[in-house]
Amino acid sequence: MENSSWIGEIFSNPFLRGLCIGLLVAAILWARGWLKARELNANMKKLREHLHTKLEIDSAENERRKGEFDRLKQERDNLRNMVQVLNQKPGRQELRQVQVYQKAIEIMFEKSPGFAPAWQITVKEAEEEIKRAERGIIPFFKRMTTSSPGSEKSSKKTLELEQSTGH
Repeated sequence: MENSSWIGEIFSNPFLRGLCIGLLVAAILWARGWLKARELNANMKKLREHLHTKLEIDSAENERRKGEFDRLKQERDNLRNMVQVLNQKPGRQELRQVQVYQKAIEIMFEKSPGFAPAWQITVKEAEEEIKRAERGIIPFFKRMTTSSPGSEKSSKKTLELEQSTGH
């Protein structure tokens, strides 16, 4: 019975009674905090897994985009090189220049009413000169004559007379 009197004496002391109640409340609060921390750690672990999965997906997508970007960049460079090669082929520059001139002529016809007759006369003269050059008469004539401007005009007139008479 001595034991029970000693325990009874402890519980009858208000300080020790308050200490036991305080320790009991502290133990309950500690247990709740431990359970809450465990739950939060589980949630944090789950969120880390989700984040890791998302980063893997994003990484794979970024790699795919980078590969596609590199492929498109290579294709662009190949097309640029192909355009340069095509522009360097004989006749391509001349065809481009003809297209530019044709567009300029169309614009001039629209903007300048007096341009058309003068242009048609100039085109006919140029066509005749090209025909003569293709026949080989002008290059032969230029080789035979000197570089003096007066002799070229008289020789051209003589040459034109020869062509028109058929000699």
